Amino acid sequence: MSLIGQPVTVIGAGVAGLAAARALAMRGAQVTVLEQADAIREVGAGLQISPNGACVLRALGLQGALDAASIRAAAVQLVDGPTGDPVTRLDLARLRPGQGYHFLHRADLIALLLKGAEEAGVTLRLLSRIDRVDLSGPHPVVTLEGGERIETPLLIGADGLHSRTRAALNGSETPFFTHQVAWRAVIPCEAEASPLAEVHMGPGRHLVSYPLRGGTLRNIVAVEERAKWAEESWTLRDDPMDLRLAFAGFSPRVRGWLDRVEDPWLWGLFRHAVAQTWVRPMGQGGVALLGDAAHPTLPFLAQGASMGLEDAWVLAQCLATHDSPAAALAAYQSARKPRTTRIVAAANTNARAYHLSGLPRMIGHAGLRALGRLAPGTMLSRFDWLYDHDVTASPP
Repeated sequence: MSLIGQPVTVIGAGVAGLAAARALAMRGAQVTVLEQADAIREVGAGLQISPNGACVLRALGLQGALDAASIRAAAVQLVDGPTGDPVTRLDLARLRPGQGYHFLHRADLIALLLKGAEEAGVTLRLLSRIDRVDLSGPHPVVTLEGGERIETPLLIGADGLHSRTRAALNGSETPFFTHQVAWRAVIPCEAEASPLAEVHMGPGRHLVSYPLRGGTLRNIVAVEERAKWAEESWTLRDDPMDLRLAFAGFSPRVRGWLDRVEDPWLWGLFRHAVAQTWVRPMGQGGVALLGDAAHPTLPFLAQGASMGLEDAWVLAQCLATHDSPAAALAAYQSARKPRTTRIVAAANTNARAYHLSGLPRMIGHAGLRALGRLAPGTMLSRFDWLYDHDVTASPP
């Protein structure tokens, strides 16, 4: 089907929504993005873009912007949290040439995607908070708070964890509280910090840290298992003393970082099912989910942003290369659902591995150390299925 002149409405100006908007506009679509905020401002903290996500940014013509905004990672270092002793190292330099692994601030990724979308002719509408998504008629209809109705031939729901579009397609769901909470914070970085993602592992908790913005900042994400419930929200603050107490038994390096945290964000980690239904053809268009709206994932494989980028490219490519909206949407779901389901499951497994205690912890760490000495490439090769996947290489 031709996308030239095709009106498309995207809900959400996050990573997935803006990437989809640029990808569709580059193919000739007339794209409008609805965003509930009053401005695209600096929010969030650091994130990682692995090679499978970086190839999408390259295909979108944004490789230069990514290189300018990010730090190219050298390795992932697994560390025993209480002692500070190294366990093993995943050497990212072993990735194939051109397969960049990047650290960057979420706000910087949003900024380069927004600029790219606007340069492609995308219209951004701020202060567009969604009240309801109605899929009962011949075309999708979005009703904004305040009563405005927007009827669109093609609706893309990139509206995140609490997606109104997902609810319209699948009904309501009750996510499962994992009894884990996460803090995120950014602190000034020590001089000449190595471009490493450090994973400090301890019984029932772990902490991930890496440098941002040319090494001027250090990103921290800390996770603790606990019984007390916490809301699934990116807008809650917490007392930094709670964070420090949770990691009081960790090494001086970690405690030194946390002593510098002044105002951390806190969110409860909930396990969501991958959406059963991602798409619905309607007339000469339809509706599709992408990003967290389709497959929320726990933050233990650093794939949230990269999955959203992959979704965006595949959806745009399907719409541009199939004969009908129905065929395009079916191909999109068929291409994306199995892969994202596997990634979500792998993230769940990582959560358990990071938090071992007692004898399983001793055995696990000993095995990782031996593997790192005897077959240093093996650990990283386990993720070839993830990092080597290039959705831009061939039509889905």
